[in-house]
Amino acid sequence: MLVAFIVFILQNTRDAQVSFLWLHGTLPLAVGLLIAMVAGMAVTLMIGTARISQLHRLARRRRD
Repeated sequence: MLVAFIVFILQNTRDAQVSFLWLHGTLPLAVGLLIAMVAGMAVTLMIGTARISQLHRLARRRRD
């Protein structure tokens, strides 16, 4: 997996224009995709954790 990641970064070094809300700039394509992946994982983790906590509370209420 690490080798595939390194190959991906080496093949995607061209600059890409990025605009998000009021922020504009350029950065290597691989870095932009990596940032998007990490942000997506963080959002998924937060939503998943909230849902699991909700289900745990519901299960406790039904047990009592």
